[in-house]
Order: sequence, then C-alpha cells, then structure tokens
Amino acid sequence: MSPSDIWLFVQQGVLSGIVTGSVYALLAVAIVMVFKTTDVPNFSQGEIFMAGGYAALFPLVVWGWPYWGAVLASIAVTALLAAAFQRVVMQRVTASRGVGVQLVIATLGFAYLLKGLVRKTGLGDTPRSLPSLVPQDPVMIGQASLTLLDLAIFGSAVVVMVLLYLMFTRTRTGQAMRAVGMNPRGAQIVGVKLGTIRMKIWALTGAISAISALLITPKILITPDIGHIAILAYAAAIVGGFTSLPGAVVGGFIIGIVENLVGLFISSNAIVVAPFVAIMVVLLVRPQGLLGGKPQVKKV
Repeated sequence: MSPSDIWLFVQQGVLSGIVTGSVYALLAVAIVMVFKTTDVPNFSQGEIFMAGGYAALFPLVVWGWPYWGAVLASIAVTALLAAAFQRVVMQRVTASRGVGVQLVIATLGFAYLLKGLVRKTGLGDTPRSLPSLVPQDPVMIGQASLTLLDLAIFGSAVVVMVLLYLMFTRTRTGQAMRAVGMNPRGAQIVGVKLGTIRMKIWALTGAISAISALLITPKILITPDIGHIAILAYAAAIVGGFTSLPGAVVGGFIIGIVENLVGLFISSNAIVVAPFVAIMVVLLVRPQGLLGGKPQVKKV
C-alpha cells in the first residue's frame, strides 16, 4: 500500500467515523445520563433506540403519515415509553428497596418486551429503512467522499448535543438533573423531586434514542435486532468515562473512528472486535475513562 493510499484511507476512515461516531455519542450520552442519576446501567437502551425507529416506520408504512408527522410521533412515543417504564417499574422497584441487580434485570425485561412488541406488529419480519429527506449526492472533503446525508447526520447530532448542553446549563430542569446526578440525597434536601426528575431524564433519553434512530436508519436497515448498536454506545461511554457526559461524546467519536479505520486497514470482519480492543486499552491505561475523573472508593 502506497503512502497516498494510506493517507486516503486515513481521511476516509476519520470522516466516516465522525459521522457514525456522532450517533454513538448521542446514545452514549443517554446511557450516561441514566447511570449518573440512578447508578444503574440501562440495558434496554438499544431496544429503546430500535423502538424509536419503528415508531417512525409504523405510521409511515401502515397509516401513510407525512414524514415530519412520523418523526415527531417517534420522538414523542419513545419518550413516553421510557418515562412510563421509569415511573411504573423502576420507581416502584426502588421504592420497595430493590437492589441494583433487580433494577438491571428490570431494564433487561423492558428490552425483551419492546423487541417482542415490535415482532408482534409484523413490521419486523422484513428489514426496512427510513426514507431520507436529504439526497445522497457525494461530497468530497479532501480526498475522502461523504454524502449530503452524512453531513446532515453529523450536523443534526451536533445540534442536539448543543441543545442538551444549553438545557443542562441554562434551565432549572437541566440544573436539577445535574444536581441529582451529583448528589441525589442533597438535591432532595433542597427540594428537588427525585421521582419527577428521574422520569424526565428517562423521557429525555428516550427522545435522544429516537433522534439517533431517525438519523442513522436512512443509512442502515431496521430490524428488531438493531439494538446491538447500543453495544458501541456502551463502548463509547466506557472509553470516555461512564460518569462524564463530555466523555461520552468524545468516546462516541473515538469508537466511530476506530471502527472505520479498522474496517479499512485490516478487515470488515475485525470491526466487531475493534470497540472491545479500544475498551481494554483505555481500561488498562486509565480505568475511569478518558474524562471520567479520579476513581472514587465508596465505604460500605
């Protein structure tokens, strides 16, 4: 392989990785938000993402809704599903002094429930993809080739990240969410309603998951098993730091770039292994993640 070919592959891998990494980053942010406020990893994140895609596909295919109506319905339905699960299941398990293992099992149960419901609709029998509002005309950046859809995906993801940052820093609800993430007991003492804030956090992560699905499913097929993408989001959260929202964003881009470079330089079969290699390297060098802060030891 000549130096010019190597440089071309590097450019293509980095730019393509930034596009896919922006979606991983959004999902990783959703995972970190739930973990920071409940100390429970949400193993239904992938299926919530999958449900967001089907929540847009169903009204488009079955009811013939206009595209933007299906988009808004997807975001609203997925947010309501996630919020209802937190209020009906997670909050009750917590109130009955359920331990972390019981909460984790509850999220796994929710994942299987969502997958089963999608299969019951019949839409999951045939892989489909959402139509794209943006033409897929090629765009050259340096020597690398992207499409207008790729640029729209990246731009939309960045806009969502900026809006999340503004919400967390400029609104009372966002500041209450941050307070719950830092010290739930202290936030409760000063008047923050933990149950309400946690329900809003789950609703927000549901909306983020739906937006992620709407961005990426014009490029890939939707199936009931598409939730495996959350594995890459978990990898992003671990690499960036499982308690850091900026770390989740950085980790998402790192995983996306590594995945694409491995596919170009080594083999497409090695893509599956690449995120786990990145996790192991980061855990060996910096166990708390790149932006995870100092490790904390809790007394028991």
